[in-house]
Amino acid sequence: MAVRVVGFDGDDTLWHSETRFSMTQAEYRELLARHIPDVDVDARLADAEMKNLSIYGYGVKSFTLSMLETAIDLTNARIPASDLQVILTWGKRMLMEPTELLDQVEQTLKQIAGRYDLLLITKGDLFDQESKLARSGLGDLFIGVEIVSEKNSDSYSGIFGRRGIDPSEFVMVGNSLRSDIVPVVGLGAYAVHIPYSVTWHHEHVPEDQLPRQGWRRIAAIGELPSVLEGLY
Repeated sequence: MAVRVVGFDGDDTLWHSETRFSMTQAEYRELLARHIPDVDVDARLADAEMKNLSIYGYGVKSFTLSMLETAIDLTNARIPASDLQVILTWGKRMLMEPTELLDQVEQTLKQIAGRYDLLLITKGDLFDQESKLARSGLGDLFIGVEIVSEKNSDSYSGIFGRRGIDPSEFVMVGNSLRSDIVPVVGLGAYAVHIPYSVTWHHEHVPEDQLPRQGWRRIAAIGELPSVLEGLY
């Protein structure tokens, strides 16, 4: 295998994201507990997020709208407008926070950028993801950016076709088994999984449903250069 292109996920692979969702959800849980102390807010919010994926897609804006909807539903529309304003403020805060790179990301990407073509492949809101990349300082290291509504076999196949990439020359690097590993390996490419400390429940894949080969797991992105060299 001769690696030519290395694809990277953005959220929780290059920069922190899910911890911010978790922090905001903890604040949300505390706010709603003042109105409905005996309700499993996390479960109801998760249901709303799954229901709304096909409408709003992924990202902070979708999360914020789902929080608002859940708050209104659980309180039978009795939640004060002032509390809804607080939830909106949390969403704006998340969108405006600086991009915080994970450890070893910048030096690792600079190390491999001269040897491989780097491609950012991420899902979510277009404006939000473009803004994160611009604030990250990493933009000049990538030959291109693909922001997709979903990461599945069809979307990866489309990227390969548009960019003239042979799957045998491609490696995808990401924290999500569901989005970054399974569909890529299924197309004949290679994948590298870098677990993040917090993973959204939607991205989990049971171990017994994972591909038996075509991918490996590493503890940190600093291990990536040696993994790529070993694929030759």
